[in-house]
Amino acid sequence: MKRKIVRIDEEKCNGCGLCVTACHEGALQLVDGKAKLVSESYCDGLGNCLPECPTGAITIEEREAEPFDETAVQKNTMQKNEKAAEIRHAHSGGCPGSRAMFIRHKDAGEKPVPEREISNKPQSRLMQWPCQIRLVPANAPYFQNANLLVAADCTAYAYASMHEDFMKNRITIIGCPKLDDTDYSDKLTEILMLNDIKSITVVRMEVPCCGGIVNAVKNALLRSGKLIPWQVVIIGTDGTILND
Repeated sequence: MKRKIVRIDEEKCNGCGLCVTACHEGALQLVDGKAKLVSESYCDGLGNCLPECPTGAITIEEREAEPFDETAVQKNTMQKNEKAAEIRHAHSGGCPGSRAMFIRHKDAGEKPVPEREISNKPQSRLMQWPCQIRLVPANAPYFQNANLLVAADCTAYAYASMHEDFMKNRITIIGCPKLDDTDYSDKLTEILMLNDIKSITVVRMEVPCCGGIVNAVKNALLRSGKLIPWQVVIIGTDGTILND
């Protein structure tokens, strides 16, 4: 049948993933760093993904295509939600590396650190485990009354003082919107709904694909309906903060 459907110009696509987040039907995915229409039957042709594209790579065209299949979309969404639920509950009986836990550092308690244990080496400021957005259980106790840091993976490697300047006294969760095949908005919304979050700091790289992690936080804040103070810090590829 002839109908309206999404068209993606791969030459213009920068792989930011914003359209993937905006497409609630799951018709778009990042494949080899480019947005792809993975199923014609998932695309309703309404164009919710268009405003999110920063390069104008997405348009709506009218052509022969498979009809929109709402039942298939619902089934796909259900499967994705079930998979996400399995990941969330892995800490209760799955891989030990995914179990939620606080991390107590030697200098965080009331007792003084013995002189023999004092080191000039930088100290880790990671307060909990796991830290990957895909793996953290949304109902983990460390989220309650937390100052939340949502960081793009590369920031810790680009910015030398990441632990002291951003991770200290914050619960840190990390991800890469370009490489992770998931929508962070859903997990972040669940975290905000289940917990009283004091503040959110988003640390991203200057590259366009990192905009996806900011967009996910925006969506989560809107969906949760909560007024939570938040800020975005942009790290340059040379390791400097660009929006001081």
